[in-house]
Amino acid sequence: MAPRAYWKGYLKLSLVSCPIALYPASSSSERVSFNRINSKTGNRLKQQMVDAESGEPVAKEDITRGYEYAKGQYLIVEDAELDKIKIESTHTIDIDRFVPRAEIDDRYLDSPYYISPTDKVGQEAFSVIRDAMRDKKVVGLARVVLTRREHVVMLEAFDKGLLATTLRYAYEIRDQGDYFEDIPDLKLPAEMMKLAAHIVDTKAGHFEPKAFEDHYEKALAELLKSKQAGIPVEAIGEETAAPRVINLMDALKASIDASAKKPAAASTGTRRPAAKKKAGAR
Repeated sequence: MAPRAYWKGYLKLSLVSCPIALYPASSSSERVSFNRINSKTGNRLKQQMVDAESGEPVAKEDITRGYEYAKGQYLIVEDAELDKIKIESTHTIDIDRFVPRAEIDDRYLDSPYYISPTDKVGQEAFSVIRDAMRDKKVVGLARVVLTRREHVVMLEAFDKGLLATTLRYAYEIRDQGDYFEDIPDLKLPAEMMKLAAHIVDTKAGHFEPKAFEDHYEKALAELLKSKQAGIPVEAIGEETAAPRVINLMDALKASIDASAKKPAAASTGTRRPAAKKKAGAR
């Protein structure tokens, strides 16, 4: 069964266009999730919207949205009114410009989506746009309306399709100066840097997502298994004490000695561990 499209419309570059569909490229549905439960009855709780002034529950059909333009004063806005906002990016992803991928600060990256053509007629135009970006080693910048908000998206060739990543706006990014201003500019000893570089070299590898495991999620699944089997819950894993650095040079040398004593580990870039089945309540 084909995935359900999150958005459908057109991809446009100058006078070239083709029908496309956009699909979420990430999911959190595999995570262990919890429901709110009444500890006295064991029954599941449900959320209920309540009038802030009267305290009375509000029926679903009476719930609407409002913009607070003054303290306690709201401008009611209906869905039908919002639907009257007609801008091109509601149904068309029009590529404005192409830029080198390296110019886009990773802090601006938000959510990834896959883009594919929706019919055979548009496949040629789609492939031309995709391959042109791949050949020029650039990404496209465009706009699209998702969930009643216009997003800037970065488009890049990905496998046989396109990867679209929504970007945050400049006002959403906090300036790093506020967080790094107390870090001094230090002139570090050459020997210290040489030792640190050696440690980096011994741990060098390649990025392999499947080599990383969510240890907390795994421990949580074990806890749920124990409870389901009626086994008393005991400590899972062990929390280590916070490390203390007394002398940086001694710590670097000790790190090298510790690495030398460990058996050589398989490279995360060449070994693909089998996916482990997770257990837990949904």
